[in-house]
Amino acid sequence: MAEPVTLAVIGAGNRGGDVYAGWCLAHPDQARVVAVADPREARRNLVGDRHQIPPERRFARWEDLLAGPRLADGVIIATPDQLHVEPALRAMELGYDILLEKPIAPTREEVLKVARAAERLQDRGGSVTVAHVLRYTPFFSTLKGLLDAGRIGHVVSIQYTENIGYWHFAHSYVRGNWRREATSSPMILAKSCHDLDMLRWLVGRPWVRLASFGSLLHFRPEHAPPGAPERCIDGCPASESCPFDAVRFYVEALADSTGWPVSVITHDLSREGRLQALREGPYGRCVYRSDNDVVDHQVVSLEFAGGVTAAFTVCAFTEENTRTLKLMGTHGEIRGHLEKGELEVRSFVPQGTRGSGREVLHVPAGAGHAGGDDGLMAAFVGRLRARKEGRVPEEALTSLAESLESHLMAFAAEASRREGRVVEAG
Repeated sequence: MAEPVTLAVIGAGNRGGDVYAGWCLAHPDQARVVAVADPREARRNLVGDRHQIPPERRFARWEDLLAGPRLADGVIIATPDQLHVEPALRAMELGYDILLEKPIAPTREEVLKVARAAERLQDRGGSVTVAHVLRYTPFFSTLKGLLDAGRIGHVVSIQYTENIGYWHFAHSYVRGNWRREATSSPMILAKSCHDLDMLRWLVGRPWVRLASFGSLLHFRPEHAPPGAPERCIDGCPASESCPFDAVRFYVEALADSTGWPVSVITHDLSREGRLQALREGPYGRCVYRSDNDVVDHQVVSLEFAGGVTAAFTVCAFTEENTRTLKLMGTHGEIRGHLEKGELEVRSFVPQGTRGSGREVLHVPAGAGHAGGDDGLMAAFVGRLRARKEGRVPEEALTSLAESLESHLMAFAAEASRREGRVVEAG
């Protein structure tokens, strides 16, 4: 049996340390982590211990991991949004195959800088795969197959909704790492470049123009309940009726959970450890008294080449945490629900002897972005193995070149939202 490929991980948080490195623990015959870089000693050593990484390959700075010759076949870059560009550029100089967490970078100029460097990387071997995990899900790959097979004729219009979930939005975009644009990126980019990429992939044509609207409507100081303290743990009079009470969510509702999102707030998962995190860290703050500034709802209306249109909605105020969509074509429509793994095909032309034009497909959802995390890692490791064995790897389904347009759509959506105008592609 061939030796597993080797990986270095830069950024040992939830995505890099738990999800991507965790895949290697579940598939030790396929890949192993041999180096890690993270400025947080606890996270660095947690991943280091899990993967039995020697002390000399546990780095506090990504610069040190990438200072010398290559330490692995590939590198995973899962640093915060604002810290993607420099390690990516350096890893490209060394000829690494790179798995880069989305978004590529928080600004248009930086994204284009990385894209230009990736074009040069191809001449020296190596590649950049963007972690647009939705393309690797059984759900969306099945949907794409239905469209390519002409099951609803030619696509005319798409309604697509990202239901973030009220609790998920509060965790990540009010209290969490993506709450402020200056320290992360616009919400439409940080959360929904996945979905803009999916729209582009499903339509199969470039976008032409778009318009966008949205704001930070609810999570503002003026909406705090009367008498609400700075932290939920300090005796809020509205705790029983507030959907966002941190004590009820992290300590009570998730009492038996040891994974995300609880693993993000503290390493001490005992009740007292969680309460201490809520007393001291950002996840215990009242959602109306945080320092968040990213929008909590946004819509984007898009036109693609050939006149195809799409309406995309991303919203914090949903009970479900999933994607739902409706695709309308010249010969039928498809309705989908990602979390249920359900695709309903409705044909305008009766099918079979009973005249029914309706078919419901059930696609296994899987864990981790409906199976997308596993699919992404399997594909990335497969390309590393091909290169290691002297074969030319297939281009990644989410290569940087393929993922670029979704980011340009996100930046255009932000320009439209802020400036109140239709933005043309180009």
